[in-house]
Amino acid sequence: MPVWLNRQRALLDFALSSLGRRLGKTLGLAVVYTLIVAVLASVMLFSHAIRREAAQVLAGTPELLVQRLVAGRHDMIPAERLDAIRAVRGVKSAEGRLWGYLFDPAAAANYTLMVPADRVVEAGSAVVGSGVADVRGVAVGDLMSFRAHDGNLVQFRIKDVIDNDSALVSADLFLVSETDFRRLFGVPADRFTDIVVAVRNPREVRTVAEKIDAALPDTRIILRDEILRTYESVFDWREGILLVLLVGAILAFAIFAWDKASGLSAEEKREIGILKAVGWETSDVIRLKAMEGTVVSLGAFLAGYLLAYLHVFHWGAALFAPVLKGWAVMYPEFQLTPFVDELQVATLFFFTVFPYTLATVVPIWRAATVDPDQVMR
Repeated sequence: MPVWLNRQRALLDFALSSLGRRLGKTLGLAVVYTLIVAVLASVMLFSHAIRREAAQVLAGTPELLVQRLVAGRHDMIPAERLDAIRAVRGVKSAEGRLWGYLFDPAAAANYTLMVPADRVVEAGSAVVGSGVADVRGVAVGDLMSFRAHDGNLVQFRIKDVIDNDSALVSADLFLVSETDFRRLFGVPADRFTDIVVAVRNPREVRTVAEKIDAALPDTRIILRDEILRTYESVFDWREGILLVLLVGAILAFAIFAWDKASGLSAEEKREIGILKAVGWETSDVIRLKAMEGTVVSLGAFLAGYLLAYLHVFHWGAALFAPVLKGWAVMYPEFQLTPFVDELQVATLFFFTVFPYTLATVVPIWRAATVDPDQVMR
């Protein structure tokens, strides 16, 4: 074993010295290689992290949502439907929700107005998300005014600003009291936007949904799992668009890498001929050149992945975050939790390191099997 290790160490030393003699070519290839790996890894890291963040946030959403449909459109649901839903076997609780969207001409942005169930907001007051506070330049104690459905002006005094820790879902929130919500939109006291339902047994969610659907035919039942799948599809779609846009750069790199790996220069051919002439076996030459390719590709992969990690988790993925977050006036500012998926790393490693390493073997094998005298000529 020590003999074998010493042999591999000697081959590695020789490979590094050989790369050093072609420093310009090696650095040029390594820089391009690193940038391509960094871009691909950034897309994968960011999309996976934001998908995981969304899944954790949505894990706390209601198990069932019940919405009323009129002519195929979402409509306000009567409060009397609460009793009908609570009477369904398996339902733990059912509560009406009030929420909607309000366009703010001053910021050219849509806010999500909502009556919170987990906190009390006094009439005339409001709790806003960090995105709303930034885009309107308001702070605690400031006033914001909107026109109600009847044209009258409704004023809100900012009571609190939600911190950035939950900005992924709270950036555009505008929390108000039930009285102010109904006054602003003209919603009657016996109407709700939708109804949230909690189920006693999580394994019976679909069964309970089918019972509610049978009891209330004019409603639409939305499951938490369906919301999660929708978000997954959205993130997959946006990630796919970004990767398609990068196809040109990836193909250009593939051509560049193949040309650099497969096109042996006269100096490299002469070096192979000398090695064969002094007694090197063909397998040793192939192992040496494969080791050179491995050093370049592995070094570029590690550097590119480290650069991608810093870009996503420390620099906010500034290059393409708007594409994956979505286009909006208020971009949510939040810090992603660093997370690395082993399968993702292995996939990226396989598709970036192995092709280049293998591309170096074929031309080396051809040159190493030719008579040394002919090669040196």
